[in-house]
Order: sequence, then structure tokens, then C-alpha cells
Amino acid sequence: MGAEAVTMSALSLPFRLPAPEGGPVDVLIIAGEHSGDEHAAQLVRDVRAAQPTLRFAALGGPELSGAGPQLLFDLTASSVVGLVEVLKNYSFFKALMEETLRWIGEHRPRAVLFVDYPGMNLRLAAALRERGLSVKGGGTIKTLFYISPQIWAWKDKRRFTMARDLDALAVIFPFEVACYADTTLPVNFVGHPFLAVDYVPPVRYDPSGPILLLPGSRKQAVGRIFPVLLAGYAEFLRGGGDRDAVAVYPSEEILAELHAAGPSKPVKLVPTGTLVSASVVLTSSGTMSMHCALAGIPGAIAYRANFLTYLLGRMLVKIEFLGIANLLLKAPMYPEFIQDAATPPALAEQLRSGLEDPARRVRTTAQAAELRALLERPTGGTAGAWLRRQLAGG
Repeated sequence: MGAEAVTMSALSLPFRLPAPEGGPVDVLIIAGEHSGDEHAAQLVRDVRAAQPTLRFAALGGPELSGAGPQLLFDLTASSVVGLVEVLKNYSFFKALMEETLRWIGEHRPRAVLFVDYPGMNLRLAAALRERGLSVKGGGTIKTLFYISPQIWAWKDKRRFTMARDLDALAVIFPFEVACYADTTLPVNFVGHPFLAVDYVPPVRYDPSGPILLLPGSRKQAVGRIFPVLLAGYAEFLRGGGDRDAVAVYPSEEILAELHAAGPSKPVKLVPTGTLVSASVVLTSSGTMSMHCALAGIPGAIAYRANFLTYLLGRMLVKIEFLGIANLLLKAPMYPEFIQDAATPPALAEQLRSGLEDPARRVRTTAQAAELRALLERPTGGTAGAWLRRQLAGG
């Protein structure tokens, strides 16, 4: 991370993002979550392999910084989820959005690439149009979006404002192209980044390996979910289970949350990037659950949200499953235990089943193969190739 990059904890308002280093920027990337930071970094490496002279700046995280772009702000350190958490941080995000718009207006990148994170990114795209900065607003800056919001789950009418504000969209699930068929937005399926040629899986299946505990990457969610996973693991041990556990953390802030939950000695804490061989997993519903599903690791999803956020979600979200692997397969590869259903006995039973039921292991392996087939990269090329075409005017 560059010395000039700042995080929310270090921020004092008002503030200014640093100017570009070494000349005009071709693409400003905005990725507000750890998964988006990872996917955007992979895209940048792909693009730079073909066009090394392209210049990038980013509001992102350590993965993007390591891929070469100038990191203007560590947005992943500020990531929150849920209505209550967003409202608590409203003034901060409002100030950050205004400063981002000022930076774009002053430094005029050729394109802004929004990576997932729709709560902030779609508002920025609309503001760029309203201020006449983007192509859709009569300006010169292309507005591109990589990794679609989950409009198939809720807020499906966003597709029309996206068509109004964006020049192009790249999606990572094949069924998402049809979700925009009644709009004017050009949409391309570019394959899932976990099936890229240079993808290095962070987990693999090992029937003799430890139990994997994955509480997520956002501080508030981890604070609610990790104690639930620990309680399920403790119940497994009390019932005669004999297996160590490993929990993965993406940042020092999340490591502090894991320590605060008081994990017992059999639970080893390791940083993201460490290859973990696991026999079974208890996971939140985020990106790491997809890594585990593709690796064929049996397990279950446990999730707890702020109670108000959960109630609103029940009213607004119209999907059968929370985990993306379950949604793609239209079957519970990972049984889901949400809110009060995530009890220690229920999670302990999932651990025993994953370790001791041969039929479940066979079924999980078959489902992993089905997932890979669903997400196979299209002939149209990678996300990097899509971005190069957009910059070339195609």
C-alpha cells in the first residue's frame, strides 16, 4: 500500500485523496470489499500482461495495491454491510463519495471501473452522469461495472438505472446476462474469476485435515458470526469429536475480532493467502464459501445479521438460498442455518456429517464438478479482455 493511502480509522474530515503519481490515469477502480479487491487485482494483472503501459488508480485494498495501481484509499478497511451499519456511517460515506467525485472531476480518468459494491458504486455512477462527467451525462469518462449487483435476489429495478448510468457491464454468472435483456445496457459474461487460468485456490479438500471456520471479512458480521461457529465447534468436541480447527482472517482488524471471541487452543488463526487443507467447513455466506464449494469441501453456512437488517431482508429478498453455490445448483450443497437456527447442536451435527458420512462426501464432490461446469469461462474471453475492448472503444 502506498504511503499516501488512508483508511477510515485514520481519516479526519475534510480530507483529500492524493493526486495521481506520474501522469494521467487511464482507469480508476472502485472496489469496496475484500472479494472485489481480489477480483479487481486479478483483472489488472490480466490487462497489464497485454498492455503494461495502462495506468490505474484505485479505491480498493491491499490486493489491488499489490497488483500495481496507486491506492488512493483503503476502501476495504471501511466496508460495512446492512442497513443499520450503513446508517451509522452515513456521514463518512457521504464525505468519501463527494471527495471521490471531486477527484474524478479534477483528474479525469478515461474510465471508472466499479467492482461490485453497489450501494456506493451505483450512486457514484448516477452522480457522474448528473454532473456531466460521464459519457452518459455528455462527458468523456466511461462508466464500467464488473460483477453485477444481485438484482436477481432483490431490487431488480436497478437494472434500468444501471442502463441509464453505465456504458457496459461484465458479469461472472452466465444466467445474469438474461437479467438485463429488457434494458439497453451491453452485458457480457466473462467467466467466474475462480476459474481463471492463474487462479490459486486458498483451500483444498483433505479428509484428514482440520475443520475450517470462515466467519467472513467484515468486522460487524465477523463479530456476530465467529462466536456462533466457535460454539458449534465446541459442541462438536463435547460430543466426542477430535479434530483441530483453523480460522482465516483477511486483516489485522478481523484478527482482533477473532481474538475477542476467545477461541480455544485447538483453533489456529491464519491470514488470508495461507493455503488451508480442510476436511469440513462452517462458513458465512460470502466469497470464501464459493472457494470451499469449488474445492469440494463438505460443510454448512451459518449467518447472523443485525436483527433489523434480517427482518428487512426477509421482506425484500426473494431468493431460496443465501449461499451462491446453493443458488447456482438450486440445491443446498451447504445447508443454511440463519439467525436463531444457527445453534451449536445443529452446526456440530453438520461437522459430524461432513466427516463421517461417505455418501455426503461423494455428493459434495459431484456438486463441485457441476459448479465448475456452470461457471466455465466463455469463448468471449476474460474480464481483462473485456476491459481492454472498452478502453479501445469496442
